[in-house]
Formats: sequence, C-alpha cells, structure tokens
Amino acid sequence: MKRLLATLGAVGVTAALALVGLTLPTPPASAATLTEVTNFGTNPSNLRMHLYVPDRLAARPAILVAVHYCTGSGPAFYSGTQFASLADRYGYIVIYPSATRSGQCFDVYTQQALRRDGGSDPVSIMSMVRYVQQRYNTDPARVFATGTSSGAMMTNVLLALYPDVFAAGAAFAGVPFSCFATTGGSTWNSECANGTIIRTAQQWGDAVRNAYPGYSGPRPRMQLWHGTSDETLRYPNFGEEIKQWTNVHGLSQTPTYTDTPQSGYTRTRYGGSGGQAPVEAISMQGVSHNLPVNAAEAIRFFGLDSTTPPTTAPPTTAPPTTAPPTTAPPTTAPPTTAPPAGGCAVAYGVNAWNNGFTAAITITNRGSGAVNGWSLAFTLPAGQTITSGWNASYSPSSGAVTARNVSYNGTIAPNASVSIGFQATHTGNTGRPSSFTLNGTACTIA
Repeated sequence: MKRLLATLGAVGVTAALALVGLTLPTPPASAATLTEVTNFGTNPSNLRMHLYVPDRLAARPAILVAVHYCTGSGPAFYSGTQFASLADRYGYIVIYPSATRSGQCFDVYTQQALRRDGGSDPVSIMSMVRYVQQRYNTDPARVFATGTSSGAMMTNVLLALYPDVFAAGAAFAGVPFSCFATTGGSTWNSECANGTIIRTAQQWGDAVRNAYPGYSGPRPRMQLWHGTSDETLRYPNFGEEIKQWTNVHGLSQTPTYTDTPQSGYTRTRYGGSGGQAPVEAISMQGVSHNLPVNAAEAIRFFGLDSTTPPTTAPPTTAPPTTAPPTTAPPTTAPPTTAPPAGGCAVAYGVNAWNNGFTAAITITNRGSGAVNGWSLAFTLPAGQTITSGWNASYSPSSGAVTARNVSYNGTIAPNASVSIGFQATHTGNTGRPSSFTLNGTACTIA
C-alpha cells in the first residue's frame, strides 16, 4: 500500500487539481452546497457519499458519479474539478464517493469488485445511485461515471458491471476493466501498471461480457484520456482500453475520425464521427500521469451540455493539419538479444485524413524465448514523414526507419505482443511499408 500511495496516489492529488484551461462565463450565484449523505443503502466497503444538487435542476436531471484518485476524497474531487460548477449550468446531480480504506484507493482488483453485485465498492456506489434515483425525478437513461487514476479504473469497472445503468463514462488515466485484478490480497498490480498486460481485443471484450453473463442490451459509450509520458499507469494501457471498448461495441480498432483538438492532442473516434461516438480516445503527447481533467469535454461527450440530450451531428470541418510537437521520445539501448528464433509478426493499421495519418503497429514474438531489447526496421513510402510517436523511439523520421523500444516495453515474452504507433504527414501516398524486420529477422505481416 505504501508503494500505491507513492505512485498512483501522489500524482493523483495534483491531477485532480490541474484544471483545463477554459474560460467559462461566470455561473449565477448558487446556494447549493456539497452535502454528506449517510445510510444511503447497502455499503459493504464503508464508502462515504457526498452529493451536489444544484439550485436549478433540469427536468428529469441526469446523474454523474465522479470518482476520486488515491489519497483523495469526494470533497477534494468536488473542489478540484469543474463538474459541480458545470452542474450549476446544466442542471445535473453529482455523486462524489469517498474511499475510506488505507490509502483511499478504490477496489478495482478483488474478485468481488470485478463481478456484478459481487460486493465491495461497486455495490456501495450503486446504492448511492439508487438513493438519488429514489429521491429525485432523475432520468434513468442518463447516468454517467467519470474519474481520474483510481477513479478512472473504477469508471471502467462500473461501465463493465452495470451496462444497464450507465449510459457513458470518461476515464482520465486509467486501465482496462480487469487489468488490475490481483490475488492474495494485494492492492497493486505491477504488470498492469507498467503496461505489460497485452491482450487481444476479443479477450478484453470477453472480460467485460463475462462480468455480467447473459446481458445482451446496449453498452455504455466510453471516452478515454491518457498521457504518452504517464509514469504510473503506462501509456500502453490506453491502447488496451481502446481494444476493450471497441470490441465491446463490436467495432474495428481503426478510427472513423481523427483530429487534433489542440496542439499535442490526437483524438480518435470509433464507430462514428460525431461528438458522441461509441468510443472516443484522446492521446496527450508528452503529458504525465498528472494530466488535466477536462470536465467540459467529458460533459460534452455525455451530452449534458444542454438541458435536453442533444442529437449527434457529423463534424462540419475537416481535421486540422497542425502537426503535434516533435519532441523525441527517450532514447534506448540497442537490442540485447538475438532475433526471435521462432519468428515474429507485425500488424500495421493506418487511419488517414487530408495530409496526415496515424499508424498503429502491433509486434508479436512468435518465438519460444523472450526478446529483451528490440528494434523494428521498415521503410516508409515516399512522401511520408513521422511527426510524433508513442511507445518507441523513431529514427530517422522518413525513409528507412528504425523503431526502438523505450524503457518500459523492451521485453516481449514468447507469444506476447507490444503495441507502438506514430503520427505522420503524407503528400498523397498513405500506403504501408512492404516489410518489417525485428532485430534483423523478417517478420510475417499479419
């Protein structure tokens, strides 16, 4: 637990205080206050509940569950984010759960917490939701969850366990549902935190489906946020979350829409191009675990930025062509092992627009021994130039390129995979490299 506090919790405190740089009109004076509710129902893990009900409620208001980071509390998340001030504007109700166990992290790791109605924190949070539903004329079709770090993990858990309750979620620096599962009473999963748990989209999707066997109804939409330099819950978790929620929705992992909402941010949407696509993912170049919590964008994704649920319209402008920052990833030592004896496979996916594109690469070690330190060589077609990348260092930026592992993903176990990618510009040719070599061995193109 001390390790948990020194990593996940310590940076989470600052994360919740880092507000997005938006200038919003001054809301009307409000007499509404944050109120603690006791005896709200079944509470197996002794959570505390704080409730914010704005003075002016929308007709049949929505409910937002806002979940704090390790070492935090509901009141701290209330004062450190804009969800309550936006509730004053749009008339929804906010529930702020507080974890009370040592370290004040939410249970996203026990078998009880990862099974519908199995016990622990998810059951306590559902009691809070039902408490509010029974006392206010809320809209049962508009219940949402959001959170940072430990709270982002809980957002993934709530949407997986209760797809019939939650319409959508927004997870800031989290991990896929079930990734943090542990045995023996541990509260920390180093493999998950380090981004080394890599599964297929089908496997991640099955984990969600198995959490509520027999459910065949609609699934919640999901918005994901992650910094490429996250030092606590490593950036590969972002790609694994995308795999999970696109599979849950029966979607391809190839985006249907990509843009750059601000410098250094790459936003991809899956299953739709509008602002309420089934899955929306925002990659934040160079941002650490201490990421800004953009409450306004989460509220927009939920459709709460009006008094009635808005309809989704396709974007009316093309994605901007501004290139993201060109800061190079950290350099790494050359590979320390021979090429994989049993071969390798590379999957390469492209999402292109105007004069830009993103490439998602999955490298699979098909050998019987681990690869410790790797370099992947390939040649980009003429006119393509890499502008930024993640999970690898790329040199040079065009022509014959070598991608080398970074500090946290240098080992590829037998039959395991690592996911990397980059953003690039093009002059009309969005073709793919014709071949790949891993540590000098030619790979099969998957």
